[in-house]
Order: sequence, then structure tokens, then C-alpha cells
Amino acid sequence: MQVSALAHRLTEEDRATFERQGFLQIEDALTADHVKLLTEVTDRIHERYVAAGNPDNQAMFVPNFIPEDKLFLDLVDYEPILPKIWGILGWNLSIYHAHMIVTPPSGATQSDKTFGWHQDSGRVNFDMPAPHPRLSVKVAYFLSDVSEAGRGNFWVVPGSHVNEEVAVPGGSGQPEGAVPVLAKPGTAVLFDRRLWHAASPNWSDITRKVLFYGYGHRWIKPKDEMTLSDFWADSDPIRKQLLGYGTGANGFYSPTPEDVPLRAWLAEHSPEDVGEEKHAEK
Repeated sequence: MQVSALAHRLTEEDRATFERQGFLQIEDALTADHVKLLTEVTDRIHERYVAAGNPDNQAMFVPNFIPEDKLFLDLVDYEPILPKIWGILGWNLSIYHAHMIVTPPSGATQSDKTFGWHQDSGRVNFDMPAPHPRLSVKVAYFLSDVSEAGRGNFWVVPGSHVNEEVAVPGGSGQPEGAVPVLAKPGTAVLFDRRLWHAASPNWSDITRKVLFYGYGHRWIKPKDEMTLSDFWADSDPIRKQLLGYGTGANGFYSPTPEDVPLRAWLAEHSPEDVGEEKHAEK
């Protein structure tokens, strides 16, 4: 981690926007060259998917895609974004979920059919009493141009992360206040897992390509069958933490300095991001 990362910390305006909307949109998080390289690797994976016999107009969902290429691995601690994540979740965090989605043109006629609205994390939304806690934040890196509606856009209900329920229509139309997220290539969108959101059909002639990275508190179990431990040996301490390393089971609940090197780094370079512990850990 370089000290230059501190230039990308969450601003008060960023925080206010995130807390109000439940998401934060950052244009040009990736350069055009970076987008090009990531797209080339993503396209190769999609070509392999189609070659395996899957329809070329079917959406491709790939969990645990990070091991596919170092370009994906390098986004785990990506300097323009990670400081904003620790600004929201704190230093006891790691990747618990990642998936790639490629949505080709569907060829279908545009309709007003209700999308599949949901909050992330499945049973968390049922097993825990309300009000539900944040627990995790997801980052979506957009590689294709979805700056217009109808391109398989990610839809959200701004501010719905503080609502346990939203009124979802029974087949036609979308919840009140729902909007498509319009994003140019290179845009990153950070969103609270509680935000009510939905995928939408791709009615355009553009293939939508997005990379999702889920960050959560280290005591949350991985949602995917992740194989990130293969990279521990060649990672610096902070990346190793983000890739799920722990000294033992209790290290996820009561972390030692070896478990959370990000905390020591922040204590040295950005003490205000460490916070104060109200009680001693056991």
C-alpha cells in the first residue's frame, strides 16, 4: 500500500452521498487503457463460455473469477477505490464475494416486466432482526458503456438501504423511485448490500460487462467457493488480509496485528481511519 492511496479516501461529500443514496458512483475510476486490458481478458473468458456450448445471447455469471488473471487480482487493493471501502467498513475487512457478469444483447422486445428486485446476502435479511446492519459493500467496475438505459443496466431504488421492504409490483412496472444506473466505461459504483437493486434485460446491441468485488467484515464467511488463498504467499501483508488470510479461527473475531496489517498501516498514515475501541477484545 502506497501513501498516495490516501488521496482517494472517502470525502465528507462521498460519505453523505453514500449514506443518503446507498451507493456512490465514481467516474473514471479505471483509465481507458485499464478498461481495454480488463475487457480483453473478460472477452476471452466469455469466448470460452460460449465454446463450452452455452448460448451466445445468454448472460454469463462467473464467481471466483479473480484467479483468472493478475489484472483482476490487482483490483482487490486498487488504490483509487480501497480507501473508500475502508472509509465505509473500517480496517477489519476482506473480499468475501466476487463475480463477473457479461450480458449480451438479448434480442428480446423491450417490455415493462418487473425485474428481480432484492437485497444482497440472502438469509442475512431474514435471520437477523431489523434494522439490518450494513455488513458489506460491493464495488461494480463497468467495462462497457451503459450510459443509456436499456443496456442491461443495474437498477436501484436510491435510499432504499434503510428500508426493510420496498413495494415491488406484481409483474408489471418497477418500485416507486427506481432508476437505472447510467455509467460510462471505467466507472466504479460502490453500493450497500442492503440497497434494493435488480438486473435488467439487455435490449440494446451492446454487450454489458461488469466486474463485482464484495468487501465485508472479516468474520463474514465467503459467499463463493473462493480460491484466493493460493495467492497469499506472493502477496504483501495488506493484500494478504484482503484475500482472506487469518492466523486462526479466532483471528477473524479478535484479530492480532498479523491478521489485520491494514490497521497498523492506517494507524501510521491515517489515524482518523482507525477509530477507537470501546471495549477490549477477547
